[in-house]
Amino acid sequence: MYKILIVEDEINIRDELATFLQTNGYDVQTVVDFCDVSKQILDSDVHLILLDLNLPGIDGNHIAKEVRKQSNVPMIIVTSRNTDLDELMSMHMGADDFVSKPYNLQILLARMERLLNRSYEGDNGSKLFVAGVQLDVAKSTLTYNKQSIELTKNELRIMTTLFKHKNRIVLREELMSEMWDSDMFVDDNALTVNMNRLRKKLAYIDLENFIETKRGMGYLINE
Repeated sequence: MYKILIVEDEINIRDELATFLQTNGYDVQTVVDFCDVSKQILDSDVHLILLDLNLPGIDGNHIAKEVRKQSNVPMIIVTSRNTDLDELMSMHMGADDFVSKPYNLQILLARMERLLNRSYEGDNGSKLFVAGVQLDVAKSTLTYNKQSIELTKNELRIMTTLFKHKNRIVLREELMSEMWDSDMFVDDNALTVNMNRLRKKLAYIDLENFIETKRGMGYLINE
């Protein structure tokens, strides 16, 4: 599940947008204290920022510029400013897209999805997400709530298979086939050993129950 941070001081707009995005399957966070917004963004570990320009005591373009010094997190400016100069300035400061108010929620959603896909799925699907958990296939790491663990080759194959088949039971035979390319010479106990080691690692980052066991069948992770 992608995590979205809304930086918007108008409460009605913020709440409506948050509810809409949650309904569409996003994990939504909001900024309600507008002191040191840049730091809040950098500390948030989200996948996309929706940033207003007209904020109490600070211009959103300044925030975008400060964030870009340390992060490439995707960022869409959502503002009542609607001139070409405003859009040009925001892009120059590091924004990825610019949407003027009033906006159509479905169009904003489409722009978000396009940016998220380009940012996180364009690299041959090297980053996979389920329920706020990120699996970086290229780096062989699993991250949750800013905590990361490194995975062995077999652990990575297990998690990649479960992520790609989220919300359905993955049979033990399927996992063994993925781990060893053929289950012909594989002892079933080897999968159990690898799974037990993986569960211990997951416990280190508060994911003890992330993988659900379906007795006599296989394993499941739910979004």
